[in-house]
Amino acid sequence: MHSQIINSRRFFLVTLLNILITVVEIVGGILSGSLALLSDAIHNLSDSFSILLGFCAQLIGSRPENAKRTFGYRRAEILAALLNALFLIIISVFLIIEAAQRFNEPQPIDGPIMLSVAIVGLLANLVSAGLLHRGSNSSLNIKATYLHILSDALSSIGVIIGGIVITLTKITWIDPLITVVVAIYICVKTWPIVHKTLSILMQSSPDLDYPAIKHDILNIDGVVSVHHVHAWMIDEQRIIFSAHINLHDIKLSEVEPIYLEIENLLHQKYNIGHVTIQAEVERGIDEELFNTPADKN
Repeated sequence: MHSQIINSRRFFLVTLLNILITVVEIVGGILSGSLALLSDAIHNLSDSFSILLGFCAQLIGSRPENAKRTFGYRRAEILAALLNALFLIIISVFLIIEAAQRFNEPQPIDGPIMLSVAIVGLLANLVSAGLLHRGSNSSLNIKATYLHILSDALSSIGVIIGGIVITLTKITWIDPLITVVVAIYICVKTWPIVHKTLSILMQSSPDLDYPAIKHDILNIDGVVSVHHVHAWMIDEQRIIFSAHINLHDIKLSEVEPIYLEIENLLHQKYNIGHVTIQAEVERGIDEELFNTPADKN
């Protein structure tokens, strides 16, 4: 199985844990009157959805290229990451609104029940986070799902602190305060995923040193000029690159070694996985690196 695809047994265990946590926290939130516990339950419910969505996206993304999808299905994981991240932000905004209402209308809270349920939730979330941690650095999709779990673990820590404070001091406004702090933290950590996934879907250029790339290609024997460069990303790891190069009027058999040298250069030095080069002699020789509308005037 592909290294980025988390074992289905792990997905099943994490999903099962989140469903159990959700049920326990809903019951505990109702019995204790804690908004923080109920918000944690909503987070866990969204986690289950996130995990299932992420797993399905990985299965789709692992499918090979075909005539209908010549670049494959890897964008499915980017879409799943975007949906998960947006869902987290929407839930966080909803929780902030609910917490604001609690500030205006304080509710009685049973601290010991709140504390006990939060400890159970924290332990289960830590186990889930441990199961997902391995793949969180290699995939935006997995990272979005992992952040769901991690945000719930942090939320549980906040609820535990709130439970202790409420039990000892009977200060109930600490409950909505913790809810607001956790919700803001989740938004701050999730926004970069939204930004990056949208950037990939809009085919924004990856962060490459284009002047250095031009310099390196021009240093290859036989290359006279480089122009009409395009670069974009299929997912957070796979960069697609195309360019036109001007060569002397040589045989096609002499062009192929130049192609190979350019491909090896771009792959080894700039981690570009897919390269398309078009050779020309005079056409476009005076054009700039990027073929902008201003270049055509």
